[in-house]
Amino acid sequence: MSLQFNLAYAESYNSETQRVRRMSEKWLVEESYCPACGGRLAEYPNNKPVRDTYCEDCGEKYELKSKKSSEKGLLKLPEKIVDGAYATMMQDMEAQTTPNLLFLQYLSGYTVASLLVIPKQFFVPALIEKRNPLSKTARRAGWVGCNILLEPIPQVGRIPIIQNKVFEPKDKVISIFQKTLFLRHQQKLEAKGWLLDVMRCVELIGKEEFTLQDIYQHEAMLKDLHPDNNNVQAKIRQQLQVLRDAGFLAFVGRGVYRVV
Repeated sequence: MSLQFNLAYAESYNSETQRVRRMSEKWLVEESYCPACGGRLAEYPNNKPVRDTYCEDCGEKYELKSKKSSEKGLLKLPEKIVDGAYATMMQDMEAQTTPNLLFLQYLSGYTVASLLVIPKQFFVPALIEKRNPLSKTARRAGWVGCNILLEPIPQVGRIPIIQNKVFEPKDKVISIFQKTLFLRHQQKLEAKGWLLDVMRCVELIGKEEFTLQDIYQHEAMLKDLHPDNNNVQAKIRQQLQVLRDAGFLAFVGRGVYRVV
């Protein structure tokens, strides 16, 4: 599979932003694949005001964001990704119609350096930063956009498809994507937020097996994130039970858990 943008797709555009958008979209459908099932990605018709691409096999929808990078910064993700309208993002999240996010970094020669996917099940309000309204003199005066914060997303929700100009094994990408689909069953965003925060704490522990006492060390952080909860330890145990039932964790015994 090629990592090079096809410059022919940019010939009719003058704006560099438009050129990159068109080339990256065409590269995606011609050279990449659906990280949910491995199927073929396709573009929506030009007259359909929806997401960038979708999978012809499983129907998953994807939004693509691209950013120019340098050789030195290939492995460093930005702290946030600029996205569209804040109100639309919040409405989509509530309706569970948010697309999966693909983030692509390319080099000055229009070569793809990295590509990762953030599955839509990881989007909760805490990840969305509201931007200031555009000024009165702007063409879209008063319009309010948003940023997607990447740091709070558990690592399992930031799935690399390409790293350092090398494709990850397709089976590995699909397996990681499928591993967290259970999060889509959480109808309430608050409940999903708790699960994601506990998953993040498990990652911060950094051990394959951990104890309740290990995760209780992050009680203060969870309290800051959920100030209305007055029994954080009980909530932690509840979320661990959910993660165990979903097959994300295994219960070893006597307060010991193992990451599956």
